[in-house]
Formats: sequence, structure tokens, C-alpha cells
Amino acid sequence: MQAISIALALLSLTGSALAVPAPVEPAPSPTVTAAPSLDDRDLIGDLTGAVNGVLGDAVGDINSALSKVGAGQLAGNQAWSTISSALAQVTATKTQTNAASAISQLSSIHAAKPSANLFEFVAAIAAEGLTANSVTDLLGFVDGLASGQNSMSNVNIQKPKDTIYPKKGNDPKYSVTESSLRSAIYIPPAFKMGAVQPVILMPGTGATGYFTYIGNYIKLLTGSSYADPVWLNIPGYLLNDAQVNAEYAAYAINYIASITGKPVSIIGWSQGNIDLQWAFKYFTSTVKNTRNHIAISPDYAGTVNANLICPDGLPCDPSVLQQQYKGTSNFIDKMRLNNGDSAYVPTTTVYSGLFDEIVEPQQGTGASAFLNDARKVGVTNNYLQGICPGLAGGSFYTHEGVLYNPIAFGLVKDALVNGGVGKTSRIDVNRLCNQYLADGLNVGDLLITENSIVVAALALVLYTPKVTVEPAIKAYATY
Repeated sequence: MQAISIALALLSLTGSALAVPAPVEPAPSPTVTAAPSLDDRDLIGDLTGAVNGVLGDAVGDINSALSKVGAGQLAGNQAWSTISSALAQVTATKTQTNAASAISQLSSIHAAKPSANLFEFVAAIAAEGLTANSVTDLLGFVDGLASGQNSMSNVNIQKPKDTIYPKKGNDPKYSVTESSLRSAIYIPPAFKMGAVQPVILMPGTGATGYFTYIGNYIKLLTGSSYADPVWLNIPGYLLNDAQVNAEYAAYAINYIASITGKPVSIIGWSQGNIDLQWAFKYFTSTVKNTRNHIAISPDYAGTVNANLICPDGLPCDPSVLQQQYKGTSNFIDKMRLNNGDSAYVPTTTVYSGLFDEIVEPQQGTGASAFLNDARKVGVTNNYLQGICPGLAGGSFYTHEGVLYNPIAFGLVKDALVNGGVGKTSRIDVNRLCNQYLADGLNVGDLLITENSIVVAALALVLYTPKVTVEPAIKAYATY
């Protein structure tokens, strides 16, 4: 596994499928009192030039490099170097002071160029002041916070009460050392060891648990009466083989369950959810040790936007290739085989169809986030624009924006308090649909959360080694 040194880098399918189960219907759209829409509040401004005006030379350099790759005039590694240098040029031209205008500006950037690749989008949001830190700051921020709460080398001296390594029960043997698996778990000093429901926070592609959740669920759950969070900072920023990332998830579930004596709840973002799905399928001991799972912006069917994350002609990071859309990714196809597209534990999915810049399709029952329930363990699929049509809570939410969405956190809290799945029937939908942010968050938290997509883009650019084919499926994955 390769670690990422951001600052330094900048300086220089078999098996027989079972019958397809009847699809699980998404959460019904509740009746809510209408509130003024974004357009009614005059928050959508003139889109002309909204992106080009803030990207300047950076976008020109990015697109020039990609064009030269396509024409055979530039090697892939040189293109990645050009992209990283271009992103480092970007500086903020505005300051965001409230959530409504920030979400409106995110919408404007997308509307100005819906086909923008990830790096254009990231440059635009940084230029519009939609992150808490500049791109240059974030380069140092990543390197400087490879310790403390963002550490991948945590010292967890508590010994599990049963055998969980080199394998637990009939699970496959881990390919990663126990030292690495355990040290990726950050356990806060005030962790209550099971006196309050333990919750594991699983990051997404290009991120750590700390970067993913510091602007949202770490803040909202820490010190609460119903959830006691720990999080995973996985070496390689989840850009390694997703099958290996799943080992970190599996070990963390069994370790935290063993030292606390309680099944864990787990919240995942993005790729973290398919890593968990792989763990539930093949590391089956994790199922009984998991109380429930809340999946934020999952991509259970992969994404058709993979070429916007790793543009055609470039060598890519392993897990990006593994997240290509079903039918083109061996990892996704193997995971979904034999009802792998159904939940193994009570699962709540929450996703945005307007606009997930990473995962598409992400609308209604056709969403990549949509999960079936062949095992009858309980699933709710929660499409934000279906729950709050035309309202603030169902307006424009990015892949990472779902993390600060009020309905999403309402469902997270509901699932953690009640066990099982989160249900819209138990939360105050009318109130939550009429706000932009989760209870307890402010515009500063929104900007901190938006940092995560910039960090992910930088990590995607600078990760090595890049590959041209996805990793081979592990020998244990025979069904």
C-alpha cells in the first residue's frame, strides 16, 4: 500500500445469480407545507460565466493536458502533474456567509457546465470560497494532520475479547497486518467503551474518516446520549484496492464490537459503503456484530461518472476503476452477485439526485444508491428530492453535501436512537425540509465538509501507483 505525501508530490465474475427480488420502494414522499424554493428566493443568479470567470488559467491548463493525452502528445503521469499544479493556482474570490447562498452557488457552478470533470468542479468551488480552506492550505492540511485525529498510526491497546485475527470464524484471512488494521481506528479519549451505542464512521474515496466527518457527524454525535463515534483513517485514502479497504472495515467492526461487548452501528460515505457491503458479504462474522448501517451517497451499482473522476486516457487509482458502473467493473459485478445488491444488515440509504458530482445515476429507484432487501433485514431508500420536492432540504446537494443535509441527519439520528432503519415517519419532515443544514450545523461546517471533496481530488491526483486495469478479484470471492 502506498501512502500519499501531498506536499512532496506537489513539489516536484463467476457464479450463478439468484432470482432478482422485488425492488424495495423508496421512502414515501411525505406531505409537507410548501416553502419558497431557491428560485423564488432569487438565489439562483446569472449562470453566464459563473464557472469560467473563476477558473481562469487553471481550467485551461487542466483541459489542455487532457486534450494532449487524448492526442497522444502527453504521458498520463505528466498530465496528473499538470492537473495538480493547476489546482494549486486557485484562490478564493468570494466569502460565503450563509448556507442558502452557498448551496445556490454550488448549483450555479454545476448549471454553468454540467459536464465538468471533478477537477474543474473542485477548482470552481475553491475559487468561489465554498471550502473552509484554500487548495494550497489543504495540501499542507492533509500532510500536517496525519497525526492526532487524522492519524493512521493510532495506538489502541485494548485487546479484543475473542479471536478476530488472522481471521474470525469462517472469514477469509486478512491480507493486511493486524497492526495496520487496528492502528487505522481512531478512538477518542472520551470513548465510553459501550456505555453509549458505539458508531464507526467509514470514509469515502480520497478521504479519511476525520476529513469526511469533522464538519458534520463527528461534531453532531460526539457527546450525545445515543451515539459514541470512532472513525477510520485508512492508509491510501481508500484509493487502494477496495477489497483491501473492506478488510479495514471488517476488522474495525469486529474489534469495536469485541472491546465494547456491543454490536456497532456504522455510517459510511461514498465508497465506504461498498467496502462495507463487500465485508458483510465475505467477512460474514461482521453481520452479527453490526446493529445497523446508514449509507450516505453510496454507489452500490458503481458510477457512470468514472471518466469524469479519472478522464479517459489516464492511468487511474485502483479503487476508481473498481467503481465503474455495473457491467464494466469486476468488483461491482462480483459484489452484486447472488443478492449482493440487497442489504445484509438493517440499512438506511440517503442520496441526492441533484446533484451528485461523483455517483450517477442517482435518481429515484434507478439510483446507484438504491438497495434491495432480499434478506428481509430492513431497508429504507431515501431520495432527498423525493422527500422534500422543491424545498430547501431537497434542493441542490452534492455527493458530500448529503453529509450536512437536514433530512439525512434526521434519519441518521432516528436509526441510531431506535435501532433498525431510519424512517421519515418518525422525523419532523415538515420542519427539516424547510432548512438547508442539519440541526446543530452552520455555514462554517458546510465549508469544512466541502473541504473533503477538494482533499479527495488532490489525493486522487497524487496517489501512486496508478494502474490501467482494476485489481484482480480475491480468490475467496467465489459467489
